Amino acid sequence: MRILRVAQKVYPDVKGGGPYHVHAMSRDQATMGHDVTVLTVRTDPELPHVEERDGYTVVRYDPAVTLLGNDISPGLAQYLSSAEDFDVMHAHSHLYFATNLAALKRFLGDIPLAITNHGLYSQNAPEWVFDLYLRTLGRWTFNQADVVFCYTGTDKQRVRDFGVSSPIEVVSNGIDTERFTPEGPESELVDAEGPVVLFVGRLVEGKRPWLVVEAFAEVLDEHHGAELYLCGGGPLRDDLEARVRELGIESSISFLGQVPYDEMPAVYRSADALVLPSRSEGVPRTIMEALSAELSVVSSELVQVQSAFGDAVTYVPEAEAFGGQLVDVLNDGRKRSGLNEQFCWARTVEETTTVVARVVNDSM
Repeated sequence: MRILRVAQKVYPDVKGGGPYHVHAMSRDQATMGHDVTVLTVRTDPELPHVEERDGYTVVRYDPAVTLLGNDISPGLAQYLSSAEDFDVMHAHSHLYFATNLAALKRFLGDIPLAITNHGLYSQNAPEWVFDLYLRTLGRWTFNQADVVFCYTGTDKQRVRDFGVSSPIEVVSNGIDTERFTPEGPESELVDAEGPVVLFVGRLVEGKRPWLVVEAFAEVLDEHHGAELYLCGGGPLRDDLEARVRELGIESSISFLGQVPYDEMPAVYRSADALVLPSRSEGVPRTIMEALSAELSVVSSELVQVQSAFGDAVTYVPEAEAFGGQLVDVLNDGRKRSGLNEQFCWARTVEETTTVVARVVNDSM
């Protein structure tokens, strides 16, 4: 198949679970023999317009304006308007302008479209904004698709509840379970004698990293040698560092910034618990990676996360309860049993590619 992957962000240009999904899916489909082109927005003017890497082609266009964290690129629109030599388009996340453009291309043309839903809401604006979007342009975008991929049956129903009528396939997200294991070397970035707590994610409003800092202050009351490591960058770093100083716990907290993806398995092995206090999520790779390394996970009580991981995760219904739950988890000290086999990345690629191929065959 000749696949045009339409993605606002791609790894390693941008770090994060969604961009890495785009990269890994493209790389592995290329290994399977498919011709894959990723159309994306350029995040650094030094990056080439066209690049061949990992078996697939990346085509980048500069943004003209940014709205709610969404880069809008006329060049990307122009490319799509004349794109004809593809069997299928596969767009990632309905929340991006790039996916809106792919839906318009499908509406006006005959190249079939798949859309992967990486999570219904963004971290960049209040939920009511995206609720309105999902009932208007977002619903229209989904309804242009020949197939929509959701990670869980719960998310499938949530998409249906917004009036989406396109066919929906449930395909679990996944990770490389041969890399994220409890066995292997630990990270030199982590140096602690007591319990180690991790936060892995962007330092942005929707991820609510300040809740981790405040919960960890409670942990220190009981575990004086505990350490918190925050992996990720973002606009809230200065505010978080100021809050750490206010609490007087700076000697127990390390901001690691963006950690290379290849280093993350060792980072997880060095820790005891992952905390994810996000306001909204899809099915986070960070939870899968932590569980695969047999860490305890403390997460916001989100229905899509609960439907994916069940009682493998400890859920916190109220923000102020994170500290107490984290203390309980660290006191328990039990290793988790690992990750369910349904979250194997190879399975994700195989099932996704099979459905996309069926869409292509049905369009002929």
